[in-house]
Amino acid sequence: MGYFSRILLLTQLLTLHHIWGEQTCPGFLCKDGGCVAQSALCDGTPDCRDGSDELEDTCVLRKCKKDEFACSSSRCVSLRFRCDGTDDCGDGSDEASCQNCTADFFLCERTGSCVARAKLCDGRPDCPDGQDEGADACPSGQHPAPHTCSISEFSCGDGQCMPYSWRCDHSPDCADARDEDECDQNECLVNNGGCSHLCVDQPMGFLCDCPAGMRLLHDSQCEEIDMCLDSDVCNQLCVHVNGTFSCDCHEGYLMSPRTGECKAKGDVAQLVLSSSEGVRRVNTAGMEYREMAAHLLGPGPMAALTANRTVYWARPGQGSIYRISLDGKPLEPVLLLKGHGAVLGLAVDWIHELLYWTNADTHSIDVARLDVSAQRLLIGGLATPTGVAVEPLLGFLFWAEGGSSPRIERAGLDGEGRLPLITSAIWNPVAISLDMPRRLLYWVDSGMRTISRVGFDGQHRKTVVESNGYLDRPFGLAVFEGHVYWSEQDTHSICSADKHNGSLFRVILPNIASPGGLVLIHPVLQPKGPAMCGNNGEVCLYECVPDLFSGTSSPSFTCIPPKGGSGDDDDTVVSHTLPGPALSDTTYAGILSLIVVLSVLLAGVVLWWWREEFRPSRTLNLQDFSLKESQDPLIQAPARGMEVCPVKDTLLKLDLDHY
Repeated sequence: MGYFSRILLLTQLLTLHHIWGEQTCPGFLCKDGGCVAQSALCDGTPDCRDGSDELEDTCVLRKCKKDEFACSSSRCVSLRFRCDGTDDCGDGSDEASCQNCTADFFLCERTGSCVARAKLCDGRPDCPDGQDEGADACPSGQHPAPHTCSISEFSCGDGQCMPYSWRCDHSPDCADARDEDECDQNECLVNNGGCSHLCVDQPMGFLCDCPAGMRLLHDSQCEEIDMCLDSDVCNQLCVHVNGTFSCDCHEGYLMSPRTGECKAKGDVAQLVLSSSEGVRRVNTAGMEYREMAAHLLGPGPMAALTANRTVYWARPGQGSIYRISLDGKPLEPVLLLKGHGAVLGLAVDWIHELLYWTNADTHSIDVARLDVSAQRLLIGGLATPTGVAVEPLLGFLFWAEGGSSPRIERAGLDGEGRLPLITSAIWNPVAISLDMPRRLLYWVDSGMRTISRVGFDGQHRKTVVESNGYLDRPFGLAVFEGHVYWSEQDTHSICSADKHNGSLFRVILPNIASPGGLVLIHPVLQPKGPAMCGNNGEVCLYECVPDLFSGTSSPSFTCIPPKGGSGDDDDTVVSHTLPGPALSDTTYAGILSLIVVLSVLLAGVVLWWWREEFRPSRTLNLQDFSLKESQDPLIQAPARGMEVCPVKDTLLKLDLDHY
């Protein structure tokens, strides 16, 4: 009897232990009684001692969220990554059997991946087997469009473009092996081998090289070496001499003696963000979280005008743009524009008082006065414009573009003088922001899950934050002092990290319902000063008036001096869209005065010479030609008793007949 009692007691203890384990394990309870985190479940690595967290019967029961795809590897990935041409599951299951490509995409039957229809028959195969360039893909009678390779590329016989550096490398890269033909020639004689600077011929092939002070990028392009940007030792101003760095801060900032970071003077900056719960604001330390406009719901883009502490917000999907005041009580937002399509980006030009926005429906960048008294389409023909930013002191307009040819470009504030900054290794840039003190542009790429930067001239590209679990679905982006800030919709958070290398990562605000655009408010972010007026590189010292809304096909900016500045009745207008330099009224008046003074002096010299040269002669008598004692202490007077040499009359007479 005692034996059965002991067995019964042991069974009860095991049951209680199993029940107690289920009640106290906050994650997944292993079959051996162990406890592991829920995030470790079905991740491909056994965490339980018995491996029960990776068993098939366990992982089948795990359900992904409604907006996620269940991989065969038991991972859950966002539905946005399904059939996007990238293996996100790790086993290719998110790219397998992609038979439901949308109308804008073409199905590659061999792999099941989708290719944008804009890439069909463009002379460059995008499907692994080239199906998008075959007879089935191209309509009857349509031949593949000829593709022009860039200056640094080699054209294969089928139109495929290969880097020139792959030519004659003993490894055929073209389908017809054309890149290995005629390799006994000097390739540098043709288009400099595709090299931007130096081309060095080799016994087999060639190499691109760069002059001193430059480095080679992408096998063929040279870029100037900037030790300050490469090292990121300084937060703002930097001088590098013989391996030594000297750092300083711009006006309005003070350098922290502890960290060397340039901190803005005055109050702590405010971070304003949109979400599905309304527009909120918080300081950069994550404190003083306040509601501004609870009924403006949706993760829309944002911009600000710090001079009057006003923010601008666009309602997602409706094209309505609102103005909201930061001062005092939550004030009623003002509807500025309505029905302008899918607004994905906003930017305020605080110098010329203009509002720029991207419109994905009209594939354009539009501009309006801040009082919305006038507006117009500025740049059209874009694929999917997303983020936009301005630097009015330099006269620059920046924007990002997604779609089949993602890129980042720069132009003047009038939309002229377009310059591509980033065209490669970019997937889906959703937002951009400027680091004005260092003249750097930052962008966040939801496809590559990175935050990167590049100079205003398109050089010195660098990735600063890589995928860390908080970049799967970014939306907004901002840069201030030594940090970069972004909103992330999958983790419902507002994050920050070091702007140089992504270190010092932290979550400023968690549990934000659908966080959207964000903008930082501080006076140093919108400094005043003379601004570029047009695209000719001249600074306007007076008032630079945008001439964007007159209905002409050529928008421009005009520098207008104050009335009466030139002394004339009519105001003088200097248009900076015309070629050639223009002088201001003050400079012109100074030059004119100098010319008058010099003319008077020249007339006096001529008159003196005329009188001296043509006046009547007279005979000088010896008694009239007497030396007096010099008043100059350096000239001795004649000694007493010294005779003065007589002067002959004939030498002192003017020969009037000669004249």
